Amino acid sequence: MKRIVVVGGGILGLAVAWELTGRGVAVTVLEKEDRWAAHQTGHNSNVVHAGLYYAPGSAKARMSVAGNRSIVDFARAHGVGVEVCGKLVVATGEGELPALGVLAQRAEANGVPAKLISREEALDYEPEVSCVRALRVESTGIIDFPGVCRALVRLLTEAGADLRLNTPALGIRAGRGVEIATGSEVLRADALVNCAGLHADRIAELAGITPRARIVPFRGEYYQLRPDRRHLVRGLIYPVPDASLPFLGVHLTRMLDGSVHAGPNAVLALRREGYRWRDISPADLVAVARFPGTWRLARRYAFPTGLDEVLRSLSRRRFAASLARLVPAIGPGDIVRHGSGVRAQALFADGSLVSDFLIETAPGQVHVLNAPSPAATCALEIAKHVSDLVTTS
Repeated sequence: MKRIVVVGGGILGLAVAWELTGRGVAVTVLEKEDRWAAHQTGHNSNVVHAGLYYAPGSAKARMSVAGNRSIVDFARAHGVGVEVCGKLVVATGEGELPALGVLAQRAEANGVPAKLISREEALDYEPEVSCVRALRVESTGIIDFPGVCRALVRLLTEAGADLRLNTPALGIRAGRGVEIATGSEVLRADALVNCAGLHADRIAELAGITPRARIVPFRGEYYQLRPDRRHLVRGLIYPVPDASLPFLGVHLTRMLDGSVHAGPNAVLALRREGYRWRDISPADLVAVARFPGTWRLARRYAFPTGLDEVLRSLSRRRFAASLARLVPAIGPGDIVRHGSGVRAQALFADGSLVSDFLIETAPGQVHVLNAPSPAATCALEIAKHVSDLVTTS
């Protein structure tokens, strides 16, 4: 029986392991933390994306539309919390209407069920929202992504997969098959799949690959509405995004438990797993500083975009003002801090952000080098693609 080692125990690594197991492959999953879904999967907004933001024909567009269905079906089949509630993307001024129209055209091109609606129609969905027009997207949902991971772990355990927590990949030697040193032993397998997220480029280097892009970590910080102000938001409210950035902007999301999350913003993290300003890794900072793409990105976005994001990170008043563009009744006293996540964003040496999923291969190896949002939505679809690659390599 063919044996494949998957590095990374987030939703993507577990989904790949489940797909391979279903194909009759013996799978070992290595996760360096003491729990599954410890980083990106466990710190995201738990939104099931519809696929309207991405370039038609791109992997993100295709896999989001398919993944929207498959991840919801999986959750319902395995008792994981999920609700397909739809969302509003709102133009808060006349100047945003052209971009909203482009978004509606992109939704149509990608096969996403969405329609432009009037301000009055938007108020039927969200009585407190401020807009001149909106795009109603029916297939967006909310889900318990860590719960999806728990279900995958249960299924993999029942199927006899070899799941290992507290087991980092410290060295990799590729040739006829692969050998992975974990510190306590050397594992031998026919192939390797790298789903290491924030450390994906480093795992690729351990395996002898020079990745085309590098991971630059961006922290996204969340607030939530105080319980007595949750009534201001019924569902999901998003701004019209800046097409030049990979981030969707601060938005409002009613969660499965009734709480309302606000965020995330986007600031450079000072450590690959830097969830707070005081989480600093000198080694990670040196690596970011030595990468020429970082400086080219900074020249492009540091002022005013980057500065605005930093100021918003440091000021609850500024954060609340961003939310008040969407729902004017929200003030600084209505929000409290509620954790953060770190996005593993891949960056090319020319300073351009990798806009689509990025997967590189070598004999007996598949490396997923860029899979931030909407990768959780697309996890089962990415898993099929990766499994095709690794079982035919």
